[in-house]
Amino acid sequence: MTLQHWRHLTEWPLTAAAAVFLVAYAWEVIGDLHGSQLAVAETVIWITWAVFLIDYFVCLALAPQRWRWFYTHLFDLAIVVLPMLRPLRLLRLVTILAILQRSAGAAFRGRVIVYVVGAGGLLIFTAALAALDAERGMPGAHIETFPQAVWWAFETISTVGYGDYVPVTEVGKLVAVGLMIGGIATLGIVTATLASWIVERVAQTEIDMRAATRGQIRELSKQISELKALLDEKSA
Repeated sequence: MTLQHWRHLTEWPLTAAAAVFLVAYAWEVIGDLHGSQLAVAETVIWITWAVFLIDYFVCLALAPQRWRWFYTHLFDLAIVVLPMLRPLRLLRLVTILAILQRSAGAAFRGRVIVYVVGAGGLLIFTAALAALDAERGMPGAHIETFPQAVWWAFETISTVGYGDYVPVTEVGKLVAVGLMIGGIATLGIVTATLASWIVERVAQTEIDMRAATRGQIRELSKQISELKALLDEKSA
């Protein structure tokens, strides 16, 4: 079996595993589970972790150039090492909506917009869960409820940072750093997409104006030729 074949076979199962993990993790964190419910959620989380771990090592074993594959797929390693990143596999789902676009240019912009909205929402949700999981119950913690965590995530990803909710744990601060980087990257994608759209519109307008000008020149040349022919007839 080749690496490409394996990735094709496991793409949707891994996406489903990411969705299952996200549900279990959200249930555990938001519900602040204890007892048997906590055991069930933890079991599901560990099973999905095992799925991603197996996938990583199989891909590494099937890669023709293992070292090259290793350092070009550090994100896959991060998904295995950092559980909070596993739901980002769900970003593959939002790109499917791009088929609703009609033209090639609109399809590209549509994919980018859908991806950015999906990525932003998923980043905010997972970061809020991770921050609440790390901060709740800690001495001096400001983030004790899920709504507070979501508000903090919105502040952080937009780089506004009002300072009303601040992480006090090392894990919470690490989540904040990742969220800020993600927010800057998302804003960069939006800016680049908007700039490309403006450039495309300006270029199209210029092309239309040039076409109109050439048409006017041809029409004027035709009228001059007809007028010259008419004058030649009269002078003859």
